[in-house]
Amino acid sequence: MYHVLHAVVPPLAKAVWRPTVHGLEHVPSSGGVILASNHLSFADSMIIPIVAPRPVVFLAKSDYFTGTGVRGVLQRGWFEGLGMLPVDRDDSRAAIASLETALEVLGRGGAFGIYPEGTRSRDGRLYRGRTGVAHLALTAGVPVVPVGLVGTEHLQPVGARFPTMARVTVSFGAPIHVAGRFEGVPSGRARREVTDEIMAAIGELSGQQPAGVYNERPAEA
Repeated sequence: MYHVLHAVVPPLAKAVWRPTVHGLEHVPSSGGVILASNHLSFADSMIIPIVAPRPVVFLAKSDYFTGTGVRGVLQRGWFEGLGMLPVDRDDSRAAIASLETALEVLGRGGAFGIYPEGTRSRDGRLYRGRTGVAHLALTAGVPVVPVGLVGTEHLQPVGARFPTMARVTVSFGAPIHVAGRFEGVPSGRARREVTDEIMAAIGELSGQQPAGVYNERPAEA
């Protein structure tokens, strides 16, 4: 079912939104790879798989896969067609489970998408990266392709239920290779250095102003 849906959903969405794309040649055609992107909108996890030259797995709230009725079926089909995998964010082990899922994807030679900032930027600045992305790259020994998104905050603004029409640009940067570079370096320091290198590359692609601090998820009302 995934292959049928994936053959339909991304081309259809690309025809509707017509994003501008740069640097597709930087995405390896095969083998495990991490696509690390800035995060401006819920729609980011749709735009990247739509324009990428190969399937990219993102994690999505399990709620999106459990709906009932016609709407539930359509929603589940949309997310499955984009290659998303469900994760229960209310589970106390969600962070560990997410890393395990990512390593499974990378281990079988897949492409995994991640937002090192952790949550969407609500003021347009680029926040400090969390080191989970470096942990994945160093553990799996795979390259990281930085991704810069521009304009997706207008495609689906915070609070909007559905995407609208907006000009969007997606830029893929040169792969960052980490395998063999940090032998003998303390793991914490290696993860921090790799993460900072990735975030600097993302910033070059997105043109965002660095915030210099971590982005915290807004408290639930």
